[in-house]
Amino acid sequence: MNEHRWVNQHQPQTLVSATILCYIQAVFGLLFGVVAQSELILLFILVGLAAGGYGIANEKKWGYTLAVAASIVQVLALLAVFGADTFRFVGVLLTFIFDAVLVVLLLHPMSRDYQRIWFK
Repeated sequence: MNEHRWVNQHQPQTLVSATILCYIQAVFGLLFGVVAQSELILLFILVGLAAGGYGIANEKKWGYTLAVAASIVQVLALLAVFGADTFRFVGVLLTFIFDAVLVVLLLHPMSRDYQRIWFK
């Protein structure tokens, strides 16, 4: 039986949290917009987070790689648009914190080790 999951509770807590945060950020990005300088970057971030979260939940290496790339691009796009003002305005700072937390969750040693061993 081919079982597809949206969230895989058998993964480490860091990956489960990252998967859920990928979905949340993709939905909020779709509803409220993503800070990016081009539509291509915006599309990559939205699709990358949603598809990456789904790929992580189904233990696919491409999903993990896509989620990491999209989350890093999201942080870099925010810094490119706001620069030093990222740390001055509360709304932008909160966005930055959530974006950075996603990167940290994905690149945490527990997440990296699990995906290296178990993902196909």
